[in-house]
Amino acid sequence: MLGSTHGTLTTDSRRARVIACGEQPSPVVHGRPADVDDLDVSGRPLYADVPDLDRFFRPESVAVVGASDAEGRPNTGITRQLIAWAERVGARLHPVHPTRQSVFGIPCSPSLADLPEQVDLAVLLVGDPLPVIGELAEAKVKFAVAFASGFAETGAEGAAAQAHLAAAVRRAGLRLLGPNTNLNAFEKFRDDLDGPAIALITQSGHQGRPVFAMQELGVRLSHWAPTGNEADLETADFISYFSEQPEIGAIACYVEGLKDGRSFLLAADRAARRGVPVVAVKVGRTETGARTAASHTGKLTGADTVVDAAMRQYGVIRVDGLDELQDTAALLARSRAPRAEGVVVYSISGGTGAHFADLATAAGLPLPRLSAPKQAELHQWIPEYLSVTNPVDNGGHPVGDWRGRKIIDAILADPEVGVLICPITGPFPPMSDKLAQDLVDAAEQSDKLVCVVWGSPVGTEAAYRETLLGSSKVATFRTFANCITAVRAYLDHHRFVAAYRSPFDEAPRTPSPSFRKTQALMRPGQQLSEHAAKQLLRAYGIRVPREQLVTSAAAAVRAASLVGYPVVMKASGAQIAHKTELGLVKIGLTSASQVRDAYRELTDIARYEGISLDGVLVCQMVERGVEMVVGVTHDQLFGPTVTVGLGGVLVEVLQDAAVRVPPFGEDQARGMLGELRGRALLEGVRGGPPVDVDALIEVVMRVQRMALELGDDIAELDINPLMVLPRGQGAVALDALVVCR
Repeated sequence: MLGSTHGTLTTDSRRARVIACGEQPSPVVHGRPADVDDLDVSGRPLYADVPDLDRFFRPESVAVVGASDAEGRPNTGITRQLIAWAERVGARLHPVHPTRQSVFGIPCSPSLADLPEQVDLAVLLVGDPLPVIGELAEAKVKFAVAFASGFAETGAEGAAAQAHLAAAVRRAGLRLLGPNTNLNAFEKFRDDLDGPAIALITQSGHQGRPVFAMQELGVRLSHWAPTGNEADLETADFISYFSEQPEIGAIACYVEGLKDGRSFLLAADRAARRGVPVVAVKVGRTETGARTAASHTGKLTGADTVVDAAMRQYGVIRVDGLDELQDTAALLARSRAPRAEGVVVYSISGGTGAHFADLATAAGLPLPRLSAPKQAELHQWIPEYLSVTNPVDNGGHPVGDWRGRKIIDAILADPEVGVLICPITGPFPPMSDKLAQDLVDAAEQSDKLVCVVWGSPVGTEAAYRETLLGSSKVATFRTFANCITAVRAYLDHHRFVAAYRSPFDEAPRTPSPSFRKTQALMRPGQQLSEHAAKQLLRAYGIRVPREQLVTSAAAAVRAASLVGYPVVMKASGAQIAHKTELGLVKIGLTSASQVRDAYRELTDIARYEGISLDGVLVCQMVERGVEMVVGVTHDQLFGPTVTVGLGGVLVEVLQDAAVRVPPFGEDQARGMLGELRGRALLEGVRGGPPVDVDALIEVVMRVQRMALELGDDIAELDINPLMVLPRGQGAVALDALVVCR
């Protein structure tokens, strides 16, 4: 867990080092080198740099290095596809090959230096792209694509080769897609579809095929970025770019590993600021999945709990399957913000409606009970014995005549209703045909979302293929689960965007006075004693018990009288991680004799165990409250992360905790508490009083400040237990462990 140490390097000097480009790659913001205002207190960028990828996706000129027209060679098929793509985007294509005069009738240049013009994009059909990078720099090429494999996906030797390639690309001042990528960026996209489009990002090209195929269902796609091993251009770059494009309604991602956690969060932040939904499949939820992903792309998958929390924190919608990815991205791309959050389930069968309503309610969708006047209105067309509270059961027959459209319009007119979902479990023409047409016609006249689940396993029916899929207003699904997942994501996304305030705007730029106070306490590569750890907490305004560090039994007795009985006594030393297991804690001491005996026993145990002490702590005993844990750990991808959960022994037994990546606001801190399974303990159980949640939130925010300012210096910080007292009485850090980097 311990990383390299920084000695006495201060946050200010770390920031200066980053700005001075002493570390590669140096931060770039808004197309220029980062300055002090662009970096947080630890020297990390606060804003995503948006690469200008216009000339990548729509270049004016393209060079194909290693072009071929010899039958049977792999490069020949690729060259042929690139020629067709260049024609579609209006680019001039220049084959490059040292021994050919022409390729497919197009004049061929022997080298990049001999090209007739400066090109925007070079496609490298060579086994080793590294020797070509210098030539690209001399030719002032803006972008390059490397298909070659044998890099980080193959192990340590390949990872070293990829590092050399990445360094050469940086020196050349160009942007590279790949290596180990494919031709997906040069696919033929349908240009006859209207409306907002989906932009697709994949690290495995095959995994994007289902989303790409949605064009045949009438869903528009505009871009496909197959990022491969991400030696240079990465998923975050494309999220940042796509979020700026006005025609893109949603970004769909298949992610095997993140190259850099901070870059990903900055890109997600940019998308959130602009209200562009990002839907992602991120593999690596299990140990097996993580191991497979690493072998395929050579990337870190990160601790999945941190990845999951970070995505949720910035509004990235994480789904599990490719079918969910395509359905959720399509709904979010094509739908407007909801007018209301209420969801009404409308069916021709009571059983179907009840089944869907159960699943929707369990998933957290709000299914409001329709008002009495609205129910009375619906009973004009629906028999009185059928339920119209929500779900609405029409019994079947009304959909076959004029009543069907009346019912749909009446539901959509309810101001509490934002979404109408109609599950059609199977075709029953001609009534199902009319129901589908009524739903489409109503959706065309409404500003509310209409969803249909077409449950037929056949999928060739005209009502499905022509009526429903022919509508850009109706969202059509094939399964209950995918519909519920997509609608929940739709409501969550718009709720999130409406309330979103970028935490990067409020992130501290300069160190606090607390930071300067703590520098003398840091011990690089070592664990602090409890006494030193609590001094660190005090410096950041976190309350600790009244206590004194003593080095004799007599001093312990004097300290106990000053602290006030009853007291707790604990051995304090840099080598002690778990005092209770070693018998180095004594609680509930009520007399001087007990204090003297406890002092002798604690020091005897330490001497027997070979533990060096800096003294014994005589502490105020705090009993009445809920034990919590608040801590900081260092994630390989995201850096410092903050955790809050149930403390004491429960932290190990229940593992009930929530995680956030700094910076975050108070709303996110409160959201962490809402994720805890044991959150009811904070509200008071079995007659107990509710605890001081505001004080707990304040501790979380102060710990976050420590993570931001001391993140390079602390490998781990653990406040456990943090005793949260009854409302209005605050919170007290009873114990703390700090491990320095």
